[in-house]
Amino acid sequence: MSSCGATVQVEAMTPLPAPPPAAAPAPLDPDSREWLRTLRGHGAERDEALRRLHELLLRASRFEVGRRRTLLPYLRGSDFDDLAQQAADDALVSVLARLDSFRGASRFTTWAYKFALLEAAVKLRKRAWQGREIPLEPASWGLVASEAAGAEADLEQGELLDALRHAIAHELTPHQRNVLVALALNEVPIDVLAERLGTTRGALYKTLHDARRALRRRLDAAGLTPPGKEERR
Repeated sequence: MSSCGATVQVEAMTPLPAPPPAAAPAPLDPDSREWLRTLRGHGAERDEALRRLHELLLRASRFEVGRRRTLLPYLRGSDFDDLAQQAADDALVSVLARLDSFRGASRFTTWAYKFALLEAAVKLRKRAWQGREIPLEPASWGLVASEAAGAEADLEQGELLDALRHAIAHELTPHQRNVLVALALNEVPIDVLAERLGTTRGALYKTLHDARRALRRRLDAAGLTPPGKEERR
């Protein structure tokens, strides 16, 4: 066997180095472990854990409702109490459904607390828009101009507005146009729009992303793309 052949054979037989071991998840603190154990348990012990967790979530939702209550000055105290209770109830369901996703990056109570803050914020936004029509036309084309702030310094704003108007009218589907105008121009909360349209936040984010890409392509083709904001390919 030639030296060259021997070299090839030895190299072929040399085992590849083992990949580095995956980083072990951070150990849970004792309190978090106890929460998980009791919430996954049965009987009176689990019932007590659920009661304590609901109290925690209710405190969080009341805090968030109190922080935002100026957004709804026409509501009474009992209305805010009802919103906080609903938020805590829904947060409890969400936490229990996601116990397996808890990785211990924070304490369990901190992790759970955030669910109640989110639920309370969503319910307040929905209540603020209750009975209001969703605007599907720009409240002001000046808002569109501000969205395009940072375009070339020597670009006349009127030219940019005309290009955007045309692109919104002719480059987007009706659904993309409605979503873009409602979310980006008229600042309709995405939770409210999702509920009205019978869809999800994720689907609306995807529609908004696609609409913005279409507008960016149109502006780029017209030579109006703001410098430094060319669409990534």
